[in-house]
Amino acid sequence: MPAKSKSQQKAAGAALAAKRGEAKKSDLQGAARSMYESMDEEQLRELAETKRADKPEKASDD
Repeated sequence: MPAKSKSQQKAAGAALAAKRGEAKKSDLQGAARSMYESMDEEQLRELAETKRADKPEKASDD
């Protein structure tokens, strides 16, 4: 499942780094913390590796 926005992709990357032990879980905030707790490493990797080109900074509420 690809990320819908740049901010979602960034949050997934932060959560993935924490899952892998490359960053502290306590440093995560907001969406990144929620993703860390609710998604496995494979799901986070799929979101984090999404290309950023043509993605909005934030997804619309539509």
